[in-house]
Amino acid sequence: MANVTLKANLPSETESSLRFPTYPVAGQAGTSFKPEHLAAISALSGSQGFFEIHAENYMGAGGPPHRALERVRRDHPISLHGVCMSLGGPQPLDKDHLKRFKSLIDRYEPALVSEHLAWSTHVDTYLNDLLPLPYTPATLAHVCDHIDEMQNAIGRPILLENPSTYVLFAESSISETDFIREISKRTGCGLLLDINNVFVSASNHGFSALEYLSDFPLAKVGEIHLAGHAEQEDDEGELLLIDSHDGPVADAVWQLYEIVINSCGPIPTLIEWDSNIPDWPVLRAEALAAQAILDRHVSDRETSHALG
Repeated sequence: MANVTLKANLPSETESSLRFPTYPVAGQAGTSFKPEHLAAISALSGSQGFFEIHAENYMGAGGPPHRALERVRRDHPISLHGVCMSLGGPQPLDKDHLKRFKSLIDRYEPALVSEHLAWSTHVDTYLNDLLPLPYTPATLAHVCDHIDEMQNAIGRPILLENPSTYVLFAESSISETDFIREISKRTGCGLLLDINNVFVSASNHGFSALEYLSDFPLAKVGEIHLAGHAEQEDDEGELLLIDSHDGPVADAVWQLYEIVINSCGPIPTLIEWDSNIPDWPVLRAEALAAQAILDRHVSDRETSHALG
């Protein structure tokens, strides 16, 4: 696999070349953008953090979705999160999908761009799911090739998100953390650490979430996701957690988040809430809880430096 030289990221470009203002995301918490919240967001003054959009919801040329997004983007940074690139899939990346993805980057100049370590397509069928893959040398090379292709096509590095998993593959010969570490090393991509995914997978497979995080390449993390999960039972009546994004962040996930922030610093953090969507104040309160942790870390570090 050849090394690639990526186009400079947007912050290095001149302000005059940008369609929208440049806003910082460092140390900020944000939320998923839902059009039904637009009026409430617009009624508030000042920063509301950053907003994440799913790329596939905005691949049409225009209409109300784009008008709503343009209003939000004028005053806030956004993160662009892909869910259908199928980086782990066996077939070549969909070049038309890549073009549409790049057009969104050019149009909205997102501060952060991310995709999943998963597969979601088969031939010409797009599955409404993020499916796991075996961690083998062959799969590793295949995923890296796809990430190289995507990054070259869009002209910037992406952040790769760790999955939530419900099954394991007998043929896997590489740990998930080593697999992700090697992907970042080979491709130069950053990482999106979804802490709820870590907690869900750890509970489902019986490993320690803390040990997973201690082995995760945290220095490569450019964004964090937090979300709610649901409790179900598997066929044997055992507890099964589902990464449902349909409720508040669990206390155990908040505890893991504080540990990560204390270790890594104030990484931009996104609250995902994609079904059973509450009123804006409820969703905003989740983001403010994350913001309080980020701000407390900054304050504690400044106090430590002052005392030192």
